[in-house]
Amino acid sequence: MSVRSLLPLAFVLGLAGCTATAPVDSEVAAAPPAPTVELDPKMLQAKKLAFLDTCEAWDEWDKPAPPFQLLGNSFYVGTCGISAILVTGDAGHVLLDSGVPSAAPLVLANIRELGFDPKDVRYILMSHEHFDHVGAHSALADATGARIVASARAKAVLESGDLAADDPQAASGHPATTSVKVDKVMADGEVLRLGGLEFTAHTTPGHSPGAMSWTWNSCSLPFEPPICSRTAYVDSLSAVSADGYRFSDRPQYVAAFRDSIDKVRFLPCDYIVTPHPSASGMLRGMKEGSYGKPGPCQRYADALTEKLDARLAREAAE
Repeated sequence: MSVRSLLPLAFVLGLAGCTATAPVDSEVAAAPPAPTVELDPKMLQAKKLAFLDTCEAWDEWDKPAPPFQLLGNSFYVGTCGISAILVTGDAGHVLLDSGVPSAAPLVLANIRELGFDPKDVRYILMSHEHFDHVGAHSALADATGARIVASARAKAVLESGDLAADDPQAASGHPATTSVKVDKVMADGEVLRLGGLEFTAHTTPGHSPGAMSWTWNSCSLPFEPPICSRTAYVDSLSAVSADGYRFSDRPQYVAAFRDSIDKVRFLPCDYIVTPHPSASGMLRGMKEGSYGKPGPCQRYADALTEKLDARLAREAAE
């Protein structure tokens, strides 16, 4: 399958739910509905190919990237090296992750370039509470008026700007982020609803204590009923730490880490996206035409298990 064959037929994006329209979250019910946006399939094709021409695997975190359609009503609006995902709906849009602090203008420009209004972004979700993924939260919240959603463990980090003391990277010199008020705390299994959009929260601690993953349906119109694919935004879950930190000295943390990886293995997951897009081989899969091959979350979990086991083995040998 070629990259070009991955592109959809023309469709109109507004409501993109796979079930009957759910009520708009009461906390944002006063906001006007998001206008329907008609997208040109030739434009979408050109942007996807431009992304593949511009970006490389494990690219710079702040390198500008063109936006493109992942599938259905889900769009990549981040940089080459760090994901930011826009999911559009009739009652407003949801953004997952924001990127490094300097990425804020690019994310806003990418949303506009696709034809959407950043002011229609109602929520900003997070993967994990490190500066390269939530560093632009404050600027984007100010620009859009969106509400910030986080896990209970990540709330204090986002509101203070400083990593938690038990974060494996706490002593690695991460720059502080601009503090931002967390408007909504979500627990494992809770569902965020906005019109026809539904996002299920999955707490996945390991790479950071407050890490989260998310699942939702990416749907294409004008098919009736819409054609939908189960999409998973899965946290990094890599055993990266500051010098001197030993996971093996923290058996409870390692147990939670393994639980998170096992949870990922069984997520509803036709397509996977990760905070660093190349961690799940997104660019390679798009170029090879294998993006969307069955079992992406299981393969990702298998790779994560091997890496965690290798890290623990190295620590045991020291």
